Amino acid sequence: MEQELPGGARLIVGVDESPAARWALAWAIGAARLHRMALVAVHVSRAPVHPFPEALPVQHAVRQGEEARCSEVITAVFEDVAGGVPDDLTIATVGRVGDPGYHLVDLAREGDLLVLGRGRRGLLSRIFLPSTSMYCARHARTTVVIVQQPAPPDDPELSGERHRRWTRRHP
Repeated sequence: MEQELPGGARLIVGVDESPAARWALAWAIGAARLHRMALVAVHVSRAPVHPFPEALPVQHAVRQGEEARCSEVITAVFEDVAGGVPDDLTIATVGRVGDPGYHLVDLAREGDLLVLGRGRRGLLSRIFLPSTSMYCARHARTTVVIVQQPAPPDDPELSGERHRRWTRRHP
């Protein structure tokens, strides 16, 4: 499902079904328009596959199915964020199967801008799933922008409730 990638400076954005990835895509669309850069949307499926899928017909079918699903995920996220793929931008899509951090760093080259979303994760998620954004920040040979998912409006840190809870009120 990989398209021919545009030349010159590119803005590469990691896309998945998380809210943080939607924020990253929205930021990337705005930055691509502002700087007149080509936008490369990348979805990497973490599906477990054999390194040599040709050896096992079932694994080959799984890999093909996951690569087809990557296209569906990218299309759905563009639809959700921008009402479809913007016509005013040069856009390429890439779908791969494997470790997201590795593939994103592999695609990004010097002069590119790599954009990732970072959401809130629970303890088990942090223990068992490594952070893609932190991997890319450590290993990429280009500039990495990490877009933090905003806090929900009822979050005590956002509303100031947490601060008021610990301050002393005078009569």
